[in-house]
Amino acid sequence: MNPSARAERLRVLVVGNGGREHALAWKLAQSPRVDFVHVAPGNGGTQASDSCIENIDIKVDDFAKLVAHSKRHGINLVVPGPEAPLVAGIQSHFQNGMYRVPSSPCPSESCPGSLFSTAGIRCFGPSKAAAQLEGSKVLSKEFMQRNGIPTAKYQSFASYEEARKHLESVKYSVVIKADGLAAGKGVIIPKTPQEAQHALKEMMLNKEFGDAGSRVVIEEFLEGDEVSILSFCDGYTIRSLPPAQDHKRVYDGDEGPNTGGMGCYAPTPITSKELLSEIDRTIVQPTIDATRREGAPFVGLLFTGLMLTSSGPKVLEYNVRGGDPETQTLLPLLDNDTDLAEIMVACTEHWLDGVKVGIDQKFSATVVAAAEGYPGPYKKNIPMTLSSPPANTYVFHAGTHSSQNRLVTTGGRVIAAIATAATLEAAVSLAYSGLSKIKFGGMHFRKDIAHRALKPPSTAQQTSTTSVSAAPLTYASAGVSITAGNNLVSLIKPSVAATSRPGSSALIGGFGGAFSLADAGYGTGSPTLIAAIDGVGTKLAVAHALSKHDTVGIDLVAMNVNDLIVQGAEPLAFLDCFSCGKLDVSLAATVVRGIAEGCKISRCALIGGETAEMAGLYRGKDYDLAGVAIGAVPHGRTILPDTASMVAGDVLLGLASSGVHSNGFSLIRKIMERQHQETGLDYSSPAPWDPHTTIGQSILTPTRIYVRSLLKVLLHSQPSSSPTTPKIKIKGLSHITGGGLLENIPRTLPPHLTASLDATTWPRPPIFSWLQRAGSVPLEEMARVFNNGIGMVLVVGRSECAEVVRELEEEGEGEGEGGKTVYRIGELVERQEEEGEGTGCVLKNLDTWRK
Repeated sequence: MNPSARAERLRVLVVGNGGREHALAWKLAQSPRVDFVHVAPGNGGTQASDSCIENIDIKVDDFAKLVAHSKRHGINLVVPGPEAPLVAGIQSHFQNGMYRVPSSPCPSESCPGSLFSTAGIRCFGPSKAAAQLEGSKVLSKEFMQRNGIPTAKYQSFASYEEARKHLESVKYSVVIKADGLAAGKGVIIPKTPQEAQHALKEMMLNKEFGDAGSRVVIEEFLEGDEVSILSFCDGYTIRSLPPAQDHKRVYDGDEGPNTGGMGCYAPTPITSKELLSEIDRTIVQPTIDATRREGAPFVGLLFTGLMLTSSGPKVLEYNVRGGDPETQTLLPLLDNDTDLAEIMVACTEHWLDGVKVGIDQKFSATVVAAAEGYPGPYKKNIPMTLSSPPANTYVFHAGTHSSQNRLVTTGGRVIAAIATAATLEAAVSLAYSGLSKIKFGGMHFRKDIAHRALKPPSTAQQTSTTSVSAAPLTYASAGVSITAGNNLVSLIKPSVAATSRPGSSALIGGFGGAFSLADAGYGTGSPTLIAAIDGVGTKLAVAHALSKHDTVGIDLVAMNVNDLIVQGAEPLAFLDCFSCGKLDVSLAATVVRGIAEGCKISRCALIGGETAEMAGLYRGKDYDLAGVAIGAVPHGRTILPDTASMVAGDVLLGLASSGVHSNGFSLIRKIMERQHQETGLDYSSPAPWDPHTTIGQSILTPTRIYVRSLLKVLLHSQPSSSPTTPKIKIKGLSHITGGGLLENIPRTLPPHLTASLDATTWPRPPIFSWLQRAGSVPLEEMARVFNNGIGMVLVVGRSECAEVVRELEEEGEGEGEGGKTVYRIGELVERQEEEGEGTGCVLKNLDTWRK
């Protein structure tokens, strides 16, 4: 890049008249490269601002006049603030046709649709095509689904009648969204089915939001904490700002109708550095990459609204510009060495990776003052008075107008006070001090900004042995998204189903795959083959840290043969794949000896394998393992689960695990990283839950193989072809792997039944209690990630329960080294309507895990 590019003088046009645009003009005017900032049309605050800021009386949608003004005054950077001009295609009128707009297929100057496409002026904002991420909620949701971006399940409708019937059919809480732009008010969160139907009618029939409500999105209501991420983007690189949390509801306590935003604060304490990195890696960067792949690379400031759910962050919405009031909250946190104008130029020219984005280690808070009546019809032209705010406090105007030194209100959200300070409490207090300097009739504002962050910690938090400042760790914050995995299965199901042939329906999503040799023509008495494939995951990283590789082969076999037995199959054969960068013969032999040991335990033959040496793909002695197990179910025997025989009242039996097994290690490693930083613990340290071993040795305990004890019971359990034989005793089995108890048990159940577990019915090994405390891991997250002491769950009839337990004990599941290994942990119950879809497992008395 030519060094003179960073020395170019800049003349800026900010398009818009709100608080966001006042903040943008204020920050851009601080750049040593900026000669002046014009704001079209601006407001009373921009008019009275720094001498280099000037209002221009041109409407935001009059692109011809905006371009003519820019050419006349030598403007070389245009910054659209609101979403409407971006969705309407303002970028193509200024920026040299770099990104072709589909609605203007002819890029030449002579084409009517691209009259100003050769203005040659940088525009910090997305193309019309990319702006559809906000312009259409329907297209946005389709984009997320198409590209595997985690979001709420949804359906879209253009027919009121179809949407109304859908609302009647759903059994979960919903959110209703107008498809088009609705000034930030087109999202309705009804509290009752009646409210939902009323909102839908107002939106689609009564045109509450005009044409924006002609189509709607009805999506699942997500529970958790909301957070907003604003990211500078150049089509390739992202630079995200601190996480912010706004206050949409008009009244204290998050009551009343939605608004454009009544306040905001940043950074939010609920988002750890690990979680922010996860959001960038799994949501924001994939979003930018997908826009580029689809021919509309996103350039500008992307707003990603997220819900931090128990299964990881999910996208609520995209905005294709800075949020309001998030922008006013975040810009004061940019440090003195960060040049906003340079960032914007770098984005438009695709060299954002060469720019520093520095953040002051402070907190920022914003309080918005609104006009009487807002968010409904409000009064205008109310006289205002302003006094000088305290130090480190800023006032950004929105709905104001100044004429002949007389300031009046013109909008619903009138003005905001923003403050920065070393603590959030101090920033909030200063912001309210700044607001006290603003006076106008009917003024109202929320008095509880940042209340979610400032509420006192619970007693349990205060007495916790972990650091109070430590943010809770989750599987998602450790780099693993269960939701993304589920989304992938949904996306590839059609492709997999297309491979169906006699013998297999090619369905995926269970514990393994089935192939009927009889149906494929290999003889009517032929068995059904069952195949499973799996790996060991990042447990290998701990094995590397300890140079202990003799047990991970057992893990590999266990993860596969346990998935065979849950379908009633006897494991017959096993194949492995050992992949590495440079083959260490001794290490590989140690691993394969472990695989052979696992095969002996499960009584299956190791019939082959692959050693793949791939220089440059793996570092040093790094390696990965994968395995395939093949089993068989004799002809005439039922392949489990037998969901048709399951009824409410069936008993759930749990078989003890040997420890954490082979899942959740990304989270375990993240917990260990934090513990090492805070306390110096590492894998060679004595285990806090067992001083007779080390942390590493304990968590490397191999996964239990349940084949021997279960296989004999299954043989006794299954009927032959004779009608006089007893009914099936074991109706289903669930191997507790990734997804923990909450995600795995429902995989073996029919949709009308729920597994009701009681957390007090089995002893939870102390390793799980330690992981929970050390990582501040939420209880439900523990149940969703780890086995918590139960590695296999059986569904049995109530009358057969005692007999199954006796047979299991005869096969070695009675009193083991660690004590009893068979537990009655719950039962099947009818699924309640209010539980909704996907509620296949509930865990009662979860609070006992806090002890």
